[in-house]
Amino acid sequence: MAGPEIERLIQLLSRLPGLGPRSARRAALHLLKRREQMLEPLAEALVEAAGTVRICSVCGNYDSIDPCAICADQRRDASVICVVEDVSGLWAMERAGVFRGRYHVLGGVLSALDGVGPDDLNVDRLVARARDAQIVEVILATGATVDGQTTAHYLADRLAGCGVAVSGLAHGVPMGGELDYLDDGTIGAALRARRPV
Repeated sequence: MAGPEIERLIQLLSRLPGLGPRSARRAALHLLKRREQMLEPLAEALVEAAGTVRICSVCGNYDSIDPCAICADQRRDASVICVVEDVSGLWAMERAGVFRGRYHVLGGVLSALDGVGPDDLNVDRLVARARDAQIVEVILATGATVDGQTTAHYLADRLAGCGVAVSGLAHGVPMGGELDYLDDGTIGAALRARRPV
């Protein structure tokens, strides 16, 4: 149906999250139709990102500088570390604009089914950072999944001897959520995390 170059483009696009073969074909066609406005700038941006973006040696974020802009920002609270599963969690926290401390990217969660153990995650570096005298709190911002909560419990145990407060994100009813649309676990977590009004 198309030449090998187009088929390769479609195949590579279909590997992206949220894009299947049909969506990849539509995206490829859109890029090819708008070569100067879309395809060429995208190709340049990909080459530039591949050559300059690296992993921050402090927190694990992606940036073109090391340490990353967040770790290098002296205005941020260096006494609090927010632990996230991956960089997408860090970006979500930054998008919300409510956290002004530092981060630590684990690189995943513990998962017996997937064969991911503590040695596969960036746990030892977190413990070393938590032992720093200026750190007073570590916030565990792992997901509300079984693996996320297992990871949070494991991290809390590992951080117990570091002399820092360990907290987790509250779970429960989302803003704008209606009780009849929520699952039993979410309702139970919301009830347990209730607070005075």
